[in-house]
Amino acid sequence: MIAEGSCRSRSLTGMTKIEISCALLASALSVFGCGSSDCPTESGTGCAPQNKRIDLYTPAFSDPTTITNPLYPISVLQSVVFTGEVDGLPFRTETTLVPETEVFDYRGRSVTTLTSQYMAFRDGRLEEVALDWFAQDDAGTVWYFGEDVADYDETGEIISTEGTWRVGRDDAPPAMIMPAQPRVGDVWLAENIAPVAWEEITVAEVDRSVPGPSGTVSGVLVGSELHLDDSREEKLFAPGYGEFSTGSLENSDLEALALAIPADAIAAPRAAELDTLAARTADIFDAAATASWPDAETAVAAADAAWTATRSAAPPRLVAEMERLLALVHAAVAARSAGDARHTAIATARIVFDLWLRHEPPAGIDRVRFDLWLAQIAVDVEAGAIGPVRGDIATLALVWNRIAHTFEAAPRSAIEGQLAQLRDAAAAGDSARAATVAADLRVTFATLGWRR
Repeated sequence: MIAEGSCRSRSLTGMTKIEISCALLASALSVFGCGSSDCPTESGTGCAPQNKRIDLYTPAFSDPTTITNPLYPISVLQSVVFTGEVDGLPFRTETTLVPETEVFDYRGRSVTTLTSQYMAFRDGRLEEVALDWFAQDDAGTVWYFGEDVADYDETGEIISTEGTWRVGRDDAPPAMIMPAQPRVGDVWLAENIAPVAWEEITVAEVDRSVPGPSGTVSGVLVGSELHLDDSREEKLFAPGYGEFSTGSLENSDLEALALAIPADAIAAPRAAELDTLAARTADIFDAAATASWPDAETAVAAADAAWTATRSAAPPRLVAEMERLLALVHAAVAARSAGDARHTAIATARIVFDLWLRHEPPAGIDRVRFDLWLAQIAVDVEAGAIGPVRGDIATLALVWNRIAHTFEAAPRSAIEGQLAQLRDAAAAGDSARAATVAADLRVTFATLGWRR
């Protein structure tokens, strides 16, 4: 669950596979051809001395999937949302613990790891997907066993798998993610297979207090993260949350935790205003489709009132996102722009259901997210852009991976058949077919998705 826009490898947009391979080879030569091999940064300097490293031991794994480390509690982090800004554009990530485990061979022994799915969206579009694998050793330290990365371009196509690595392949060792008892001055490598993936963290503080989604969070670890290009970023880890923030808005590159379940779960029933918000965003979407602008204006006013009534109870980062998006909804409805109104209604609903996540099991919210991407297909088909449609369909398949296990065999098979039809339509560039299949799927999700 490495929630990092700037920390993960960047997409090699527009490059062929041969060009990507050449770029990686050139990167390897440049890294290892200058400076000390003990410090693989571009300058060959900046790395901490070996005597500061606390990851230079061989971990033992007796119960690797029971992860109790409070600063990286991946075994209980069911659903996490980050928001922020990367390269001046809105950025969002969704991280979900999925049911599947992965077994690695480590020093002649099998180690079972937990699997976390990471999805990153820039300006509302899928940018990166990864599966990350973690295990805790007998000392209480959490180790990173690799990641399977795919970067997407604006046409919804995978353009790079740069940054992919696995323990047991290419001599990659496990990388320490969080020690059992970190202290100021401790150093470890959070990724350790340069030039594919390499990050060094030095602990600067261990007891900072910061604002969180549900109030002040204490005991926060502050790390200074060194990258291969010699750059550094501040990275925070918080008890009950794990990774909490990376970077800063000063550099137009910030990813900060907006909500995590179960840390921010609320036992009480959700406020009626949250139900109203969900219904009214759906009304805006439907009214814009038929150019029923008085109805859209009425729905916007009702959404505003419901938001005013519930705003004070919402996590701060979701407040900021909701208000940004409601302003865009107002502008789109005022301009009588059906496409923009429908697109922003979907984006606003996504935040509304983030708020629902505090009161409802994550699988139920992921079913809604699935439905919202089906709705997005309709909007993108009407805009005549097959690239975004392909991206929507790729996102659908990834969200489906989170919820497939919650369906009985017969409906699961039927939905997977329709997803296959969507993939075929995307491959053929058949937007009309994609819109028809997506509309049929929305019927299946009528009582599970946006319109409950």
